[in-house]
Amino acid sequence: MQKIKHILLILVLITTQSCWKYSFTGLGDVKAETFQVNYFQNNAPLIEPGLERDFKIALEELVLNQTKLDLVKSNADIIYEGEIVEYRISPTTATANNTAAQNRLTIGVKVHFYNKNDPDTEFDQRFSFFYDYPGSAQLVGSQKTTAHEEIFERITQDIVNASLANW
Repeated sequence: MQKIKHILLILVLITTQSCWKYSFTGLGDVKAETFQVNYFQNNAPLIEPGLERDFKIALEELVLNQTKLDLVKSNADIIYEGEIVEYRISPTTATANNTAAQNRLTIGVKVHFYNKNDPDTEFDQRFSFFYDYPGSAQLVGSQKTTAHEEIFERITQDIVNASLANW
């Protein structure tokens, strides 16, 4: 009976010790305490005013919500910077009358990721995503806000996964 208690105790200890580092976001142990998101210049051929500010805020909020990193204005362990390189609206399907049945907004961002504690993880990479909306709709107001939010949600998650996930 004593031997069974010892075996159960060992199993419980092994199980709890192996699980304490697990992260439900998939983000592993990051060797950093601080991060900063620098200005993302809007160099897209079609300029949407305020897009660079909104993207910067979306990336900051995602990192804050999914990590224990502290946001700082300078001298961070991890730095994100880059540029918006694409903001394009294009038809994806046409009607019999040669008008757009559906349009697609595509946003592309080039990211420079720096990690002063682990330079091997640094990268320059392009991320993009799209949002489809009816051809009869204008990309204004709540339609534009929804499009930007959905695209930013996907792009920022891809950036965080590429920079901080240790799979």
